[in-house]
Amino acid sequence: MEKFILGLAIGMAGGALLVANNCKLLNLVKKNQEDIMQKAESYIDKKLDELEQSGSDKQKKSAQKSAD
Repeated sequence: MEKFILGLAIGMAGGALLVANNCKLLNLVKKNQEDIMQKAESYIDKKLDELEQSGSDKQKKSAQKSAD
């Protein structure tokens, strides 16, 4: 899912840059590209944090079971 979002963002920005001829439109495209990249990065960071938390929870449970 993350690769799809990243590819989509890069593809949209690349296509828009090819079409953009004037300075205002080019700046708007760059701004939108940065926004999409930030959203994608925050989504990926969120997913990584969730995975880390679930992994640490599993480690705590296995440590408790071995201590019993």
